[in-house]
Amino acid sequence: MARRLIFVYNANSGKFNAWLDSAHKILSPKTYQCRLCDLTYGIFKENEDWARFRESVIKSNPDLQLEFLHIDEFEKKYWSKWLPKYQYPCILEKSEQPQDYNDGFGTNSGLDVFMSQEEMNRIDNTHALIDSITKKLKL
Repeated sequence: MARRLIFVYNANSGKFNAWLDSAHKILSPKTYQCRLCDLTYGIFKENEDWARFRESVIKSNPDLQLEFLHIDEFEKKYWSKWLPKYQYPCILEKSEQPQDYNDGFGTNSGLDVFMSQEEMNRIDNTHALIDSITKKLKL
């Protein structure tokens, strides 16, 4: 069965927002609100260890799909009045067979929290994020 992980950054999309996020990381890194951004991106580009992991996990697991979205993109694509209010950043897992999934609310959205904001905020570095994802996926 295909699995999809949806990584939702605690930021909005667009060049202006990316510029603001980079400036925030430089000027006040301790108050930056997106731990997922901190762990997967440096100031200007994607973390090399993360990029290698992301590429290798997809190649070695053809049934696994990774999707990366900002808050505005996620809410536009997956919005539903029944969708829970998530705390960002987070990683969600989407069932690719929603007919086999029941979230208890009758929505069959198929979205489960794979890694919460709280869990992510406890992760110290990119390697720890990679280890955590690998263990949860049982790779």
